[in-house]
Amino acid sequence: MCEGTAAQPCSVKNLEITQTATGKTVKNKAEWNVTVTNNCICSQLNVKLNCKGFETVEAPSVVSISGDTCVFNDKVPVIFGFESVSFTYAWDAKFAFKPVFSVIACS
Repeated sequence: MCEGTAAQPCSVKNLEITQTATGKTVKNKAEWNVTVTNNCICSQLNVKLNCKGFETVEAPSVVSISGDTCVFNDKVPVIFGFESVSFTYAWDAKFAFKPVFSVIACS
């Protein structure tokens, strides 16, 4: 059985997002480091984040923006169980990313 924390089935809700300021600026905007952690034993594929209203002057290296959705590109096709993926962007204030979709892959 594929379980997350507290013996619950894995879902997109097992993706945790944290952000910290890097202390750098890009084009006079603060740079932010975003870490997406998969708190589940199973891998999560095709991860999508809600990006409605997201703006940046520094294109994230592992995320492609498609409409109101940020999609992890082929550099990060999967976030393995209990692992993290990070990217940076630059804007005046941090953006409230929210995971909205993933495909659970358990073996």
